[in-house]
Amino acid sequence: MNMQASHETVVTPPPIRVDEREITIEDIAREVQYHPAPDLGEARRRAARALVIRELLLAECDRQNVCAESGQEGESDEESRIRQLLEEHIEVPEPQESDCRRYYDANRDKMRTADEHEVSHILVPAPPDDEKLRAEARKKALGLTQELQAHPDRFVSMAGDFSSCPSKDVGGHLGIIARGQTAPEFEKALSRLPVGEIPDYPVETRFGFHVVMVHQRAEGHPVPFDQCRSKIANYLREHVRRRAISQFIQVVAGEHRIEGFDLEAANSPLVQ
Repeated sequence: MNMQASHETVVTPPPIRVDEREITIEDIAREVQYHPAPDLGEARRRAARALVIRELLLAECDRQNVCAESGQEGESDEESRIRQLLEEHIEVPEPQESDCRRYYDANRDKMRTADEHEVSHILVPAPPDDEKLRAEARKKALGLTQELQAHPDRFVSMAGDFSSCPSKDVGGHLGIIARGQTAPEFEKALSRLPVGEIPDYPVETRFGFHVVMVHQRAEGHPVPFDQCRSKIANYLREHVRRRAISQFIQVVAGEHRIEGFDLEAANSPLVQ
């Protein structure tokens, strides 16, 4: 029987250069860790873009004879040069009172304190990447749910017997939970769960499945404009700054030669 060997063609991407500076595959591999993305290809693209922008700004520093100076603590010479270049060319106006007020009025739903929940739970653990174990954990959590719906007075004892969270020692009680204190998926679920009842389905998170009891819910309240103004001004200032830097980079790109990477097609936010 004739066996025909199959050969896979390995396509080597063209080298990336900014003027005479080459960005190697190894450079991109080292940079990838700083650019989380849905997949590795996107992470590499973001890493390459960040390196292109960095080399582009350093090339412009060379063109304008920008030298390093002692600046912020822990700042490298390259970071110092880029900072000076941007400070020289980027002017960010102070947000006006009317700008802050307009943003506040358009985003009143965000200008609230977070809801707070007093919560107890029973955690049935399961690794996030094992479908079989997660299916088994879901089945077990559903069984606990059904038993607790019939006998809610058993929650404390069942938490001690079945939960894998350290809170099992206090009957599964987590205390008062506010925004940012727990896993985002768990936090999001709390706002839609009934108070004083065992919901029909456990809450799924990366840690496994949670049988949850919300004891109390304290809804957030509007925050007055005066208390928000400083944060709004900081947000608007940073928004304008990023847009100005993006425009400056496009101008600088026209003064230099970029090979192997399309900067205009890379529309991800400016990498710091």
